[in-house]
Amino acid sequence: MTTVRLRPEGPADAVAIRQLVAEAFEAPDGRLPPEVRLVEALRVSDAWLPELSMVADVDGELVGYALLSRVEVWPDGFPALALGPVAVRPARQRRGYGQDVVRAALDAAAELGERLVVVLGNPAYYRRFGFLPAARFELTSPWSGLGDPWQALVLPSVDGSDAPVPTGEVTFPPPWSQL
Repeated sequence: MTTVRLRPEGPADAVAIRQLVAEAFEAPDGRLPPEVRLVEALRVSDAWLPELSMVADVDGELVGYALLSRVEVWPDGFPALALGPVAVRPARQRRGYGQDVVRAALDAAAELGERLVVVLGNPAYYRRFGFLPAARFELTSPWSGLGDPWQALVLPSVDGSDAPVPTGEVTFPPPWSQL
């Protein structure tokens, strides 16, 4: 029987995560995908939140990965999260591991009291988690011009209140400029 364990990455997982992300985003020219460099640069930055770097572990093999890292919404400097990269080992795709690891990361973020997550990705995929076009929330970023792939999700508040979520420019830490 297959056992799937969803958990934050541990110190011993870095090499396996590097390999998983490299396989998932394999470049045709064989070069190291920028997503690998992004994860490694975020890991040593102030944007890194180790409890929100989630893996799907199937019988000891890492098959899925989702990362939430710190971003801010200006002009107020409101703390928010960026989802990405999300990766699933190619031989294990279309089995729900990506969805599982994203849900685990979002659930962990909500439990920590986080309120806002942004992502740049396929709207049809991210809609299942509740993401909507970020323009509806009056959130802009360097990717706003891409339209609906620039998305946002308001997480439920820990205390059940409907505290407002800010509008403004989402600023990303320097590692994101590598993409």
